Amino acid sequence: MGMSVSIFLIAVGAILAWAVNAEVSGIDVQVAGIILVIVGVIGLIASLVFWSSWGGFGNRDAAGGQNTTIVEREQV
Repeated sequence: MGMSVSIFLIAVGAILAWAVNAEVSGIDVQVAGIILVIVGVIGLIASLVFWSSWGGFGNRDAAGGQNTTIVEREQV
């Protein structure tokens, strides 16, 4: 789940939890909204953690974080 989906889930969950005042039989809209907010926050945190390991934030040197060995051959 990407960051945009996580933010979308947080927004929809917040609207359901705190802005909707409807009664639906069989489902509690406020609880569903809080569940969506929690899932969105967990997804956002996971996206930020994995983004840093994939090249977003992090200490990278000029070579792109790769150890490169250059082997030169003598011409005969």
